[in-house]
Order: sequence, then C-alpha cells, then structure tokens
Amino acid sequence: MPRTIWSGAISFGLVTLPIKVVSATEDHSVRFHQYHLEDMGRVRVRKYCEAEGREVTNDEIGKGYELSKTQVIPISDEELRELPLPTAKAIEIVAFVPLSLIDPIRIGEGYYLAPDGQVAAKPYKLLRQALERSSKVAIAKYAWSGRERLGLLRVRGDVIVLHAMRWPDEIRDPAELLPPSVELSEDEIEGALALMGTMTRDGLEGDEFRDEYTEALERVIEAKREDRELPAAPQPAAMPGKVLDLMAALNESVAQAKASRGEDIEAELHELPKKTAAKRQPAKKAAQKKATGKTEPRKPKSSA
Repeated sequence: MPRTIWSGAISFGLVTLPIKVVSATEDHSVRFHQYHLEDMGRVRVRKYCEAEGREVTNDEIGKGYELSKTQVIPISDEELRELPLPTAKAIEIVAFVPLSLIDPIRIGEGYYLAPDGQVAAKPYKLLRQALERSSKVAIAKYAWSGRERLGLLRVRGDVIVLHAMRWPDEIRDPAELLPPSVELSEDEIEGALALMGTMTRDGLEGDEFRDEYTEALERVIEAKREDRELPAAPQPAAMPGKVLDLMAALNESVAQAKASRGEDIEAELHELPKKTAAKRQPAKKAAQKKATGKTEPRKPKSSA
C-alpha cells in the first residue's frame, strides 16, 4: 500500500467526504549517486550554516521568507498547515465541466483518492457515480506544499483520481514559436492521414511502449558488474538532411511502418494519393498545336 501523502476531505456542496491521498504513479528510473572518481568515495551534499560556519542537522533547519538581506521571517510547518484558507484542509470542488474543455497542457501528476473510513464510503461512491454518469470532471482548489493549486477530479475504474492543474498564468504563450506561413496541398494532408492510419493502435500495449533506455542502462550495468564487454550501440538509420519531396517522404514512411509490422505494403501505398498532372495536360496540348500550326475546325453554330 503506497504511503499517504495528504489526508483531509473533499468539499462537495454541503457534503464532506474524508479522503486519503496516495500517488497514482511510480518512477522506475535507474538512480545514480555522485562519487569521487579517483577512489570511488561517495560525494555528499552537506547542509552548512553560513552564520555559524558549521554543518547543521535536519532538526535545526526550517523555512524562512527573506524580506531583505538582513531580515528573514521564519515560517514553521505548523503555521503552513494552519493557514487561514478554506482549502488548507479540504479539496474544495468549485465547478463541473466537460473534460474536452480542459487543455491537456494544464494537467499534471495524478493521485488516487481513497475514502478515509467507513463513514466516507457512501459519499465517495456517490461522487464517483455522479462524475461517471455526467461524463464531466470536477474542478477543485486545494493547498499542499506551501501553495494553493487547481485540481481536476475524474473517474478511473472504481477510483476517483485527482490531477494537479496549472493556473492560466503559468502557461506560456506559444505564439513566438509558430512556424512561418506555408501552404499544404490536399494530397499531402491525405498522405499524412494515411501514415497515421498505419500507426494507429487500439491501446498502449506492445514493444513500442517499453522503456528501452532503462533496459539498455541495466544491460550496461550488468556487463560492467560481470566485467564483460559492453553491449554495442545500434547504428542509427541514415536520416536525410532535408525533406525535398513531402509526398515521397510520406510514401516511404508508410512503407517502413507497414514493413515493421509485417503487413502488405503495396495495398497501403495504392491508397495513398499521388501527384497528378491532369491540370497541366491542356497546356501541353495547346503547346503542341502551336508547334504544328494545326487548329481544330470550328463547330458550326446551331440555328435557333
């Protein structure tokens, strides 16, 4: 059972729902420490008091807000827990909205909310089923770790999940990153859609979604532990310096995607739009007429 990160209540109108919060995710990254390469002695970061010129323990350390270089206001953890703020001890639901209205860039890490005790079982189930039946998410405010945040409550199976959200002013404007104006043909758009079709999956299962970096790192560590030769790095595929023909690149991408999945390439390529010269044919015909000097006879006008 994951450890409880925070405990309090969900405020839902006049309904109070005691809950415990646990992390919904795990980090399986390989961790490194810092070592002195000459003798492989562990290098540690020590906490040092500038005023006294000595190392201090965690029990001697607290938080403070610097008003000026000579004045610091100490703030204790207890004072932070007792802030005069409604959301200091409760996740306060302020609105219900369709999930489609939430920009995913504002959604952060996720936490499972567990009912805290038997008394919380019925209001927990009530909120979960109401969210599920309405197909909406709840927007809430809560205060953890020295700041108030927005949160998104949604249903995942039989559990309510809380996602941290960023405030609107925390999202940077991407306008300066936009590419220069270009024109796309309908063939190019259809080609991109055809490529997307070859890469569409029904779920996030399979070899494509493995953490290959961690696996490769573990193989290197194991080889060094056994004093074996390190595994060779795969040779990267040659990448073109510049895409000159977008349609050719799309066709080749579809072929590679189909080949990697062991599927029929020809059938898919047949469905891709191809550039045509249909609009140029009248111009060629006219040029030929001009070169030969021949003209087609006029059709006689029909009498009224």
